[in-house]
Amino acid sequence: MRRRLSRAAKKKPHPKTKLGLPDLDQAKAAVLGSLHSPESQRGYQHSLNEFINWYCSEPRLSFNKTVVTRYRIHLESRSLAPGTINVRLAAIRRLAYEATDSGLLSPELAAGIRRVKGARRLGVRLGNWLTAEQARTLWQLPNAETVKGKRDRAILSILLGCGLRRRELAELTFDHLQQREDHWAVVDLTGKAGHMRTVPVPDGSSRSPMNGSWRLGSEVEDCFDAFRGREPFGVRA
Repeated sequence: MRRRLSRAAKKKPHPKTKLGLPDLDQAKAAVLGSLHSPESQRGYQHSLNEFINWYCSEPRLSFNKTVVTRYRIHLESRSLAPGTINVRLAAIRRLAYEATDSGLLSPELAAGIRRVKGARRLGVRLGNWLTAEQARTLWQLPNAETVKGKRDRAILSILLGCGLRRRELAELTFDHLQQREDHWAVVDLTGKAGHMRTVPVPDGSSRSPMNGSWRLGSEVEDCFDAFRGREPFGVRA
């Protein structure tokens, strides 16, 4: 009995240190299958494809911390932004995790890969945003006398007043727009990473986020009234 157990233990496959292209493709498929957002899948697929092409371009000793560090140096030599480099390193860490979970990579090597430091961000980005007058000018550009212009004004009003993401706006329907205590709100909106939230729409009787330079609520309501029954209003006619 002991001999049989010892033989079975000897036949147990050991995790690899060097991954071939089929192993990398299997781990990549596991990574993409664990993501729900199409945008995340597209971004991770691009990052992993670039890493796999670089990894297979020359003989590698193993898939370990040293190799991933060399890849980070390679990305830095291409003058990529620190945020871009860190996103691609996050995809590689996920690749190592899935390879370990599938028995393709030893846990020790995966732990070393996860300890690879990302690119440092020096300074603080100031960013860019519209002034109150620029926001008002942008909002007034569509012709309010046409149906298309009213729709575009409604879209711009939601973007400027509620700060929705583009994907959130594209998936917005009239069922999301409801009144709560005499105030309009975007209710139960599913956003990034599946988070659900409720976003208030600035009321026309109060000051808008643009320091009161233009009144939003009544204009939004008028625009929405012109599109009752059309879903979603973010789709171009």
